[in-house]
Amino acid sequence: MAYTLQTGQKAPGFKLPATDGKTYELSGFNDSRYLVIFFTCNHCPYVKGSDEITRKTAEKFIPKGVKFIGINSNSENTYEEDSFENMVKRMEHYRFPWLYLYDRSQETVKAYGGLKTPHFFVFDENRTLVYTGRGVDSPRDTSRMTVNDLDRVLTELTEGRPISVSVTNPIGCNIKWEGKDAHWMPAEACDLV
Repeated sequence: MAYTLQTGQKAPGFKLPATDGKTYELSGFNDSRYLVIFFTCNHCPYVKGSDEITRKTAEKFIPKGVKFIGINSNSENTYEEDSFENMVKRMEHYRFPWLYLYDRSQETVKAYGGLKTPHFFVFDENRTLVYTGRGVDSPRDTSRMTVNDLDRVLTELTEGRPISVSVTNPIGCNIKWEGKDAHWMPAEACDLV
């Protein structure tokens, strides 16, 4: 596994299919001022627990020029629930305000160094990384949340202020690797931080 992208580095390119039937590339978002790229999935309790907070954050910042892109890189061989077909069903049901892309080859998650679901990467207008880490401090149970890091960093970014905290530890399930890249953590690692 490659290291996680560091602040100040540029967003790696990608070309991935989405649940809306289209294929997207990084360069296709040049009309968006800012980008939030986050690694997510269908089954993880940390994702399910925080999706509605992420939705509220997205709805708040989309009008301010922020584009949200969710990417599922999990192996469907580990969790069939994370298959592309189930991604489509999940988006049809929940109608989240972000694109949902499928990284079957896991090349994109390796390029970004995504570690967990969810794991957020925030890029400025030059596609330079300004923040990486968690969305909130209690993603599995947001009733216990005391900090919304994603909201904070996007507020600072869109208001032209310095980013006060640019790196936090992502909290969630480990990425489910395919084949020879399979992670040493068991599938049950969703219950661990």
